[in-house]
Amino acid sequence: MVIDLIQNPNERDDEIVHRVPESGSGEFRLGSQLVVRESQKAVFARDGKALDVFGPGRHTISTNNIPFLTGLIGMLTGGTSMFTAEVYFVSMREFTDMKWGTAQPAVSRDPDLGMVRLRAFGTYSMRVDDPQLLVNQFVGSRGSYGVSSVDDFLKSVIQNEFNDLLGSSKTGLLDLAGLSNELAASMQAALADDFKRMGLMLTSFQIGAITPPEEVQKAIDQRSSMGAIGNMSTYTQYQAAQAMRDAAANPSGGAAATGAGLGAGVAIGQSRASAISGSMQSGGAAQGATSMDVIAQLKQLDEMHKSGTINDDEFAALKKKLIGA
Repeated sequence: MVIDLIQNPNERDDEIVHRVPESGSGEFRLGSQLVVRESQKAVFARDGKALDVFGPGRHTISTNNIPFLTGLIGMLTGGTSMFTAEVYFVSMREFTDMKWGTAQPAVSRDPDLGMVRLRAFGTYSMRVDDPQLLVNQFVGSRGSYGVSSVDDFLKSVIQNEFNDLLGSSKTGLLDLAGLSNELAASMQAALADDFKRMGLMLTSFQIGAITPPEEVQKAIDQRSSMGAIGNMSTYTQYQAAQAMRDAAANPSGGAAATGAGLGAGVAIGQSRASAISGSMQSGGAAQGATSMDVIAQLKQLDEMHKSGTINDDEFAALKKKLIGA
């Protein structure tokens, strides 16, 4: 079949390279029209080797614009105008929102958590930079070469570079989230040569998230919760007061509920009272406590007395010790 009009008008969204014809060699003649659209470049090839590249526009095939045809036509066709070759239409548009992720977690030395396994994912964009190199080195004789053809290979390249970056950054997990832009820029620079060797250009790189295993995330959440609670003693006293208030406001809960609430409050109050008494016995106000300490302890006693966690006699005895010390 002789092809007089060479073009690829129906380029798929995920197609990087389309070959004409899709299999075998095409029969072309001098004077054939080659139509290259604005987002394309056309690469003439023979015997699996890319030879000439054409930019956007309409081109008339002749020995003037494809010099290698001069010897080829005379040698293979006895001087006629027919020749066999393949044309690869290469899309020069940007391929965006391509996904990447670490298939296996990377082990990183964390200054806060020790050794930790991390996963990461994100997106990147790319475009063809050198059509002739891409066709020669990677496309070969395939009829179509799409995003899926390079996806697995590029993901493996990205994971290798990401592992190296984590190993050299020595940044703790808790600080990584604030360095996403810097890490993404470092990854884009590190990957530039890998993409260039394929005839591609990495135009953008984003890190969506860097996450530890689920059990580590739970441990971090627990640690954050403890930090939010603040002073554990104050928090425990608050919980006891809440329990007593709820029990008082809910008589239907019965004596058991009321007793549980009061019991918790009394136990905590006695613990706090014992602590105050102990601090006085260990050296007295003159040696172990300043006037500010005494005022603070009196306030604590008053709070416990008002809440009912210590009785009148206990309150009077402890107050006497504080004031008389």
